[in-house]
Amino acid sequence: MTTYKKILENFLTLKASEKDAYTNINPEHAARMRWQNQFQTGVDIAKYTSAIMRRDMDAYDADTSAYTQSLGCWHGFIGQQKLISIKKHFGSTNKKYLYLSGWMVAALRSEFGPLPDQSMHEKTAVSSLIKELYTFLRQADARELAGLFRELDSAPDTEKGPIQEKIDNFETHVVPIIADIDAGFGNEEATYLMAKQMIEAGACCIQIENQVSDEKQCGHQDGKVTVPHADFLAKINAVRYAFLELGVDDGVIVARTDSLGAGLTEQIAITHSVGDLGDQYNSFLDVEDVSEEEMKHGDVLIYQNGKVVRPKRLPSNLYQFRKGTGEERCILDSITSLQNGADLIWIETEKPHIGQISSMMDEIKKVVPNAKLVYNNSPSFNWTLNFRQQIFDAMEENGKDTSSYERADLMNAKYDTTELGIEADEKIRTFQADAAREAGIFHHLITLPTYHTAALSTDNLAKEYFGDKGMLGYVEGVQRKEIREGVASVKHQNMAGSDMGDDHKEYFAGDAALKASGDDNTMNQF
Repeated sequence: MTTYKKILENFLTLKASEKDAYTNINPEHAARMRWQNQFQTGVDIAKYTSAIMRRDMDAYDADTSAYTQSLGCWHGFIGQQKLISIKKHFGSTNKKYLYLSGWMVAALRSEFGPLPDQSMHEKTAVSSLIKELYTFLRQADARELAGLFRELDSAPDTEKGPIQEKIDNFETHVVPIIADIDAGFGNEEATYLMAKQMIEAGACCIQIENQVSDEKQCGHQDGKVTVPHADFLAKINAVRYAFLELGVDDGVIVARTDSLGAGLTEQIAITHSVGDLGDQYNSFLDVEDVSEEEMKHGDVLIYQNGKVVRPKRLPSNLYQFRKGTGEERCILDSITSLQNGADLIWIETEKPHIGQISSMMDEIKKVVPNAKLVYNNSPSFNWTLNFRQQIFDAMEENGKDTSSYERADLMNAKYDTTELGIEADEKIRTFQADAAREAGIFHHLITLPTYHTAALSTDNLAKEYFGDKGMLGYVEGVQRKEIREGVASVKHQNMAGSDMGDDHKEYFAGDAALKASGDDNTMNQF
């Protein structure tokens, strides 16, 4: 028995038992409304989507071609249209998620105005966006099912079967959200409280990074400051407890390390014995030998490897790590996180280089064989230049003639149709599959794609609408394409819920309902 039929049967039974109170209630209409709104709370969503992620993680362990992907979305409508588009083009949302980027929230959703990704936006902005995204995704469910119900009602009895089957086997637009909690916005208690808000809004997966909360920087900016492992693990614990408190036992934690680009730490770690975790963290500090005569007033000294040394301290009161230790620290960070409650890891790199990523993952997998990576296919990378330079360097290593190319100028459009340019584009095209196979990347995301697409499409429209093309700029560049490519939002009244409203009016008021979808509705032109 299908879920929809079960819901209908329950309402039929309820009406029969309640009698007068349900005189004007049509059980089928109630069942339709319930089926259009399958998730009653955000925690319901988190439980449902966490099971999806766990299933997908197992599938990836068995076959690395079964990787997952997401795009960052800064508004509910953008997330909704992405999932509608995915269903239209691919028939299913399988292994396609949403990413909620701290960058997006900072740049586009902060009440302070546009901000860099430095945890300066309001703590509640992330959970608010999660709730908004799922509101729009649930509305996408309701809209699509409403269309199927109207189609069912108007079809002859002989044609109702296939439509009913579509209704019974409906695939929701609700998918997992990987939500960015930055560095936890304070101590572990603050992290716990914020994680609870995010889970209550629907998040099944929370990504947290090992930077100092009040000094946090974007992964692609300078000046990043990491914290000792014990501090970070306390925040991972806080997130896990939030999941468990709310009954989301399968909740997923992504532990991100920014150590590759972070040359600073705020604290010297506590250490109790040689080789313990604190000692390993401190071993990367940039120190200098110091004699008793060389000691200065206010010096901070530590005993390390049988001698007293002085960690290099900046005027900011931060301590420096030795240069060239970033990869070793990333490996230690990742192993430690996976051994202490994290489900997935994230290594923020300065360039998209599979060899660099895989070399670190190979070391991590020696200790944690099923380690899986979440990776940022970042718009902060110049993908064209990076990959062309990688191809250039490979050509030189293989003794090929590179005299027709200038490495520093490879972004130039004149290289677009060259052998090097074509090969680089092919490597970009296959990056996800190659990196999933070779570098343990389970999930590929892009933090800011819809930030850039919104800017680009608006630039194109403004240039043409306010220029010589006038109204043709909109008609040719937007509306005509929407119609011909079957973009659902061309019927914007339908997308906003006008037809669903008519359905509800009919349920509530019967023949007395004043509907918006008559002959004079301009949406009929589409």
